[in-house]
Amino acid sequence: MDSKHDFDLSELPVKTPDYPEAQSFSDPGEAVRQLQELYRLSTGFLQENFKGVLEGKALEHRFRAFYPEIRFSTTSYAKIDSRHAYGHVAGPGDYLTTITRPDLFSNYLERQIALLAENHNMPVTIGISTTPIPLHFAIPEGAHVDGAIHSVLTRPLRDIFDAPDLSATDDNIVNGAFDVTPGVAQPLAPFTAPRIDYSLHRLAHYTATSPTHFQNFILFTNYQFYLDEFIHYAHKMMDEPDSGYTEFVEPGNVIIRGSKVDPEGVYPARLPQMPAYHLKREGRSGITMVNIGVGPSNAKTITDHVAVLRPHTWLMLGHCAGLRNTQSLGDYVLAHAYVREDNVLNEDLPVWVPIPALAEVQIAMESAVAEVTGLSGYELKKIMRTGTVATIDNRNWELRDQQGPVQRLSQSRAIGLDMESATIAANGFRFRVPYGTLLCISDKPLHGELKLPGMATDFYNRQVAQHLTIGIRALEKLRDMPSERLHSRKLRAFNETAFQ
Repeated sequence: MDSKHDFDLSELPVKTPDYPEAQSFSDPGEAVRQLQELYRLSTGFLQENFKGVLEGKALEHRFRAFYPEIRFSTTSYAKIDSRHAYGHVAGPGDYLTTITRPDLFSNYLERQIALLAENHNMPVTIGISTTPIPLHFAIPEGAHVDGAIHSVLTRPLRDIFDAPDLSATDDNIVNGAFDVTPGVAQPLAPFTAPRIDYSLHRLAHYTATSPTHFQNFILFTNYQFYLDEFIHYAHKMMDEPDSGYTEFVEPGNVIIRGSKVDPEGVYPARLPQMPAYHLKREGRSGITMVNIGVGPSNAKTITDHVAVLRPHTWLMLGHCAGLRNTQSLGDYVLAHAYVREDNVLNEDLPVWVPIPALAEVQIAMESAVAEVTGLSGYELKKIMRTGTVATIDNRNWELRDQQGPVQRLSQSRAIGLDMESATIAANGFRFRVPYGTLLCISDKPLHGELKLPGMATDFYNRQVAQHLTIGIRALEKLRDMPSERLHSRKLRAFNETAFQ
């Protein structure tokens, strides 16, 4: 037998980086720099040894590196400003979170650590966790690994490096299902490092853009018409030096500054499943827009992954069926409640959980509608109605016996019906991300009012630009609001993480 196949790698010693001792920090910037150094040490170790394995070096070790972590301990309750929704722990105890990509999350981490230190007057401890970094998550973003890699390996890759462990990549923290046993360290942040890494990779796959380009204010839509209009608007902003926007990024990470297309970016041969476009500003204060396609499954998928970036707001802009005879095609529906017949979140967020309207978001959207349309007060009711939006998982619900659905819609006082809004709002509630919905009525199936081909073209040309302008204006209003105010206390549970 070939000697290179004649031993068990599980019996080999595990080799790890030479890590420094954990250190305490009161300065948030220094704490984040230490996180970055530890992360570079871990990922550099895995990358270097992976390269060696591919070059045929003798396998004398199993290679393992770990995520850095933030630990915080306090023996007393803190007297904090009760208006703040986050930035403090619930009480005495030990708290921790594993960290990935501290380069990407540097501003976020500095802010969260600063609030924690300010509210408790205690330092944080930065060190190495016991959670291994899977090789898949240590490979640099955009790196290409040849699919024939297994032909040069003498053992399965997972015998040499750690692989992703899906049993430890879950939403237990945000779902409130984590271990609360006394003496067990409690979570400091809503997501663990492996959970974040998993979503960062999924985002790049689904949107064909790097997670580094995502902004803190996000628009979701279910129509490419809106993306076409957003692209037009973004190019216009790039030609205005005083717009405040610095770059526009399209799928393939094609970067546009003014009329110049960065040669580093390459447009993909075909659009991804959910193409994303990023109109960037300093501090990630710009706007990202994603065409999520049709259906609640897509809506859940994209928000599951965008949530790890901890955005300040996401809004749904799209079309819906108007359910009232008094509504007209082109009218707006501002959702203040949701009927959830989408079914995709039933196991994570029971349907009996109410999804409240967030005052800050509602006011911003209604104000934006008034500004863009020139109508206000009682006159605004001519084109916009605030009420309940129902989200369903059957696009052709009209073809079934309508007695049941129509009765439920009437009992809930629903005024609009779509396939994404309640899912996006419910996941916003679950992930503590401020959310909102502004829809445009494109048909009225209960009243036999459907668009004819010519009517459809005129409708889209007329309404899409105005609708998008309203969404952008609403996000600009929310951007001008302090994030501590925007992240509502309505989104926080009894036992919450300190990090937003």
